[in-house]
Formats: sequence, structure tokens, C-alpha cells
Amino acid sequence: MNRCTQAILLLAGAAAGAAQAQSVVSEPSISADAALEVAAAALAHCRKEGTHVSVTVVDASGRAKAMVRDDGAAPHSAEHSLRKAYTALTYAMPSADYGKRAAERPGAIGPLLLPNITTAAGGVPIRSGGKVVGAAGVSGTPASAGGGEGDAKCAEAGIAKGFK
Repeated sequence: MNRCTQAILLLAGAAAGAAQAQSVVSEPSISADAALEVAAAALAHCRKEGTHVSVTVVDASGRAKAMVRDDGAAPHSAEHSLRKAYTALTYAMPSADYGKRAAERPGAIGPLLLPNITTAAGGVPIRSGGKVVGAAGVSGTPASAGGGEGDAKCAEAGIAKGFK
């Protein structure tokens, strides 16, 4: 058997295997109810700290499941909370950690040019069974009250209280 025939048979075998591959996948993702609970708990924590913020919870595909801008929160904080959550989900790490990683590699700006990516603290992944199933992002804590670190604390509190 010559090499061309062998290659054709190999490709035909691979194609047959691919035809039997699973056509539909099921991936775990945060539910709407859980997203609402996380957002409400994060907002309540920030209010208790005296800050008015925006909170966004995204599902495993990066789509907003719950979003709220508190009375008195800055208009831009809604968009920034989405970006923080999206970054935490995409990189499976807190957005602050991604920011530190990006700062260590100043020449690698490609990912920073992607839509919805930020280096600011305040985005935290939500895990279940070792898998990232969503993320919470909080924005609006003034620098005098902790800034991004304060946002992250609110997100962490929301996840701890609202996601079971």
C-alpha cells in the first residue's frame, strides 16, 4: 500500500470517528436565580459598607444574567462591572490577578484590546465542582473606600452568600 492510500484511509477513519462525535454539549452554568441572589448579596454588602455600585453576574458563556446599578452609582460603573465579570470568567481568575499578569508582560497587549477585558480589580469567578460557571463583577467603590479591592470584596461576599 503506498503512502497516498495510507493517508486517505487514515483521513477516512478520522472522518468516521468525527461523524460519531457528540453533536450537542452540555456545560454547567449559573442559573438565573443564583445570579440574582449573588447580585443582590453583593449589592447589599456594598451598601452596608456605604458605597453605591453596579453589579453584573455573567453566565458560563459570558452573557449577563443579572445586572443592577444602584441609586447613586456612577453611570460608567454598569459597563465596568460587566467588563470585570467577563474578564474573571474568561481568564478563570480574579480580574485583579489578570491585571497583575498583564502588567508583568507590557509587550503582550493583544488580549487587552479584546472587547470587555479590563485589568481593574472587582471581578471574581464563580466555581462549582472545580469549573467556572459564571463570574461576578462590581464597580463603583470610590478609591477612598478601597476602590477595586473594595469592589472585589463585595463580589466575593455576594458569591459566598448567594451561590450555593
